[in-house]
Formats: sequence, structure tokens, C-alpha cells
Amino acid sequence: MNILQPPDWARPKGYANGIAAKGKMVFVSGMIGWDKDCRFQATDFAGQVRQALQNVVEVLREADAKPEHIVRMTWYVVNKKEYVGAYREIGEAYRDIIGRHYPAMTAVQVTALVEDQARVEIEVTAVVPD
Repeated sequence: MNILQPPDWARPKGYANGIAAKGKMVFVSGMIGWDKDCRFQATDFAGQVRQALQNVVEVLREADAKPEHIVRMTWYVVNKKEYVGAYREIGEAYRDIIGRHYPAMTAVQVTALVEDQARVEIEVTAVVPD
């Protein structure tokens, strides 16, 4: 896996501008902040992020993939201010679950998610080396 960083660009914080990778591709559907029984244990944004990231890791495990194999994440949030306001807690949850691996990332504010209680949905692409 190679991080794509143009030499004269400022370094991004918490994500990569691009990733080049070769291997088995794994696509994880958008994960929300509910548990294995489809119940929300957290109503706050950071709590739902923590659960969604744990869900991502569990699905990756089914393909013998690990967090460090993630090459792209897309975050769908229902409230940009809530997302920005929880940066510190999100960072802690991210480092606890994913580590210090920062793939290409996009965050998009949407008007709603399919599950009314969901505050965030995280979609992931991973590449497991051959």
C-alpha cells in the first residue's frame, strides 16, 4: 500500500489524499452505530461512531482483513456541526479501533439516513495484500 502525497502539498491530518494498493478487494456496506442485534446502545454521535467502526472491523475480519488494510472510508453524517463538535471523541474512538492508519476519506452531510436513530454511516473499501 502506497500513500499518495504530492510533494508540494500540505500534509492532511487524519486521512490520506490517496492510496494505491494491490490485492484482494473487500467492500464493506455502510455501517451504522447499532450492535449485532440492530439495537442502538448509544444516541450520541461519538458513541455511534465507535460502534460503527467496531462493526466495520468485524465485517473485515470475515475476509481476513484488518483495519490497516482499509484504503478508503466514506462517512455520511446527518449533522456537520455535530460531527465537527465531536472531533476529539471521534479521534479517540478511531485510534482505539482502527489505530494510526489513515486511509483516503470523505465525509458528506446528508439530510437523513435510512435508520432514523442513526447519526453516522461509514462505508469502507479495503485491500488485503496477496
